[in-house]
Amino acid sequence: MSEDRLLERFVRLCEIPSPTGSERAVADELLCELSALGVEAVEDEAAGPARAGAGNLIARVPGGSEGWVGFFAHLDTVPHEGEIEVELIDGVYRSRGETILGADNKAAVTVLVELAARHAREPAAVGLELVFTVAEEDGLRGAQALELGALRSQFGYVLDHASPIGEVITAAPTYQRLLAEFEGAEAHAGIRPEDGHSAIEAAAAAIGAMRLGRLDEQTTANVGVIEGGTASNVVAGRCRIDAEARSLDDARAAEATAAMLDACTWAASERSCDLETEVTEIFRGYRLASSSMGLGIAREALARCRHEPRETATGGGSDANALVARGFDAVLLANGTEANHTSEESVAAGRIVEMLAVCEAIAAIAGESGRC
Repeated sequence: MSEDRLLERFVRLCEIPSPTGSERAVADELLCELSALGVEAVEDEAAGPARAGAGNLIARVPGGSEGWVGFFAHLDTVPHEGEIEVELIDGVYRSRGETILGADNKAAVTVLVELAARHAREPAAVGLELVFTVAEEDGLRGAQALELGALRSQFGYVLDHASPIGEVITAAPTYQRLLAEFEGAEAHAGIRPEDGHSAIEAAAAAIGAMRLGRLDEQTTANVGVIEGGTASNVVAGRCRIDAEARSLDDARAAEATAAMLDACTWAASERSCDLETEVTEIFRGYRLASSSMGLGIAREALARCRHEPRETATGGGSDANALVARGFDAVLLANGTEANHTSEESVAAGRIVEMLAVCEAIAAIAGESGRC
C-alpha cells in the first residue's frame, strides 16, 4: 500500500544523518529513488555557495496541463550526536535515543517523494515541481542560492512549520545576527589582576545592559552564545558573544540590533577593551498579501481535507523567507510535527498521511482552477 511505502520511507530517511553541511548521503538516496521511479531530477550548483554537502535537488513530474505548482522541503537537520533510531509507539514516531528524530524536515521530504511516486505514471492535474533544498537550518543558504529563474512554477508551498496541520503562516520575521568580540588584556589573576582588562567582564556587562526576550508582540532578542578566556587563573583577553534580534517589523529588528550593539560599545569602553562587531541580516521578513494565489489555493485545499485554515504569524524562519524576498509566491504550511530541534521531536504517522492529502488537494485545485 502507498501509505506503508510512505511511512517506511520516512523512517529510512530519518535514519540517514544529514546535519547541515553533510547532506550528500540523503541527497544520493533521493536521486536514486527518483531515478527508479522514472522521475526527472537534477542537482543544482548550490553546494559551494551554500556551504552544503550537496546541491539543491529539483524533481519534475509533468501533469495533465502545462501549469506547474511547487513544493519545497529541506534535506538538512540541526546538528546531533549519535545515530538516529526511529521508533513507533501508539502511532507516533520518536527517536529511541537522546537525539533528534529528523522529522524536521524529512516528514515533508517523504511527502514530496510520495507525490512523485504516485504521479510518475498517473499525472496530477498540474505539473509537480519538487524542490529539496540544503543548508536551510543555518541561514536558508540553499534556498538563497536556488536559481529561481530555472523554476517552472510561479508559486509553491514550503512544508516546514512545526504546528498542527491547518496553520498557514502569513507573516514571518526579519532576522539580524550580531557577533561581537571583545579584546582586553591578559594578566595573572592571582598575582597582578590589576594589569588585566577582562573581556569576559566587558561582555557580561554588555549582556546585562541589553533588553532580551520578548520585547513586544512582534520582536524578540537573544544572546545565544558567550565564549572566551583560557584558564581560571588568567584575566580573559578575549570573549565573543553571538546574539540575534527578530521582528515582524523590519525597522524594529534593526532597532533591537542597534540597541544591543550600543550596549557592547558602551561596555567595551567602560572596561578598556577593544571591540569588533559584525551585523548580518540572515533573512528578510514578509507578510503575504491576501491576494496571493498560493494562499488562496492553500485555504481551499485545507478546507477540502477538513482542516480549518488558520492564518498566523511566526517568529521562526524558513525557506519561504528566502523565496518571498526574491519575488516567489511561497506559502509556509504547518506539517504536524512537534518539538523540532529537540530530543522530544515527534510526528504522528497519521499527520504525514494527512499532509500528503493536503498536497494532493493543492495540486488538484491548482489544475481545476487553471491558475498556474
